[in-house]
Amino acid sequence: MQEVLIPATTQAEIDEEIAQRTMSHQATMARLQAAAEHAASLSLNVDKTRAKVLLAAGDSWFDYPLHGNGPPFDRTDIIAQLEVLGDNPPIILNLAHLGDATTAIMSLPKQQRMIRALREPKNWPATGKPDAILFSGGGNDIAGDQFCIFLDYAAPGVSGLNARRFELMLGAVQASYLDLFEFRDRYAPGVPIIAHCYDFPIPNGRHPACAGPWLKPSLQYCNWTVAQGTQIVRQALVAFRTMLSDLAAAKTNNFHLVDTQGLLNAADWANELHPYPAGFLTFAKAFAKVLP
Repeated sequence: MQEVLIPATTQAEIDEEIAQRTMSHQATMARLQAAAEHAASLSLNVDKTRAKVLLAAGDSWFDYPLHGNGPPFDRTDIIAQLEVLGDNPPIILNLAHLGDATTAIMSLPKQQRMIRALREPKNWPATGKPDAILFSGGGNDIAGDQFCIFLDYAAPGVSGLNARRFELMLGAVQASYLDLFEFRDRYAPGVPIIAHCYDFPIPNGRHPACAGPWLKPSLQYCNWTVAQGTQIVRQALVAFRTMLSDLAAAKTNNFHLVDTQGLLNAADWANELHPYPAGFLTFAKAFAKVLP
């Protein structure tokens, strides 16, 4: 029987959930080590037979505890899909928590949490570090009650997205990614970072009972229709992808962008920010193609 997952809300609950994930991950790693020792005793190539071991940090696209918009309560996010994808799926220590902006993911307490995870030998194979770091961040910097900050009021000839204010916000997101790269260079040198750029949702106000809506209220406040808002959100996400693409183009960043934009249809979206499980599976397959 699958474990029932209720979203953690207090910091103590979040810490306990991460601790349980870590214990489960370490138990899996212990079994992996035993399998590696057995393979070595048979003169097999251990490095080719073992599963990839990854560290994940981020937001609800890596930590979504709902099936669409409600029960059954069970994680259906990208990480949950990756962990069961293929004949030899990766083993992932998932530190992500829903609702986090990049500034929260890269805040001091969460950097310290990642340091502890990276320094614990029980978490990793013989190399002493993960094969890659998966990252999901940027959506919560934009979406939510603060979304209105980046919008112009509806008027003839106005595009909707305030280019100047949105550019400044993207600068803060970019700073978080650049800090992530420096963090990796210090604590996990040589490990590639893999991230995504979300997809184009429909800001129709649909949301689960526990959270949201994240887009329509701000668009409505600024007098934009759902159809107009859909184009505004697309414009914002294209700019976000361009920023990440520029970071990926710099080889010294050792950063790989999974282009997830345009993969879903309207029917794939459970709400304004999250797809149904099948949509998350589509993104997981895209990640699987670029894993080292």
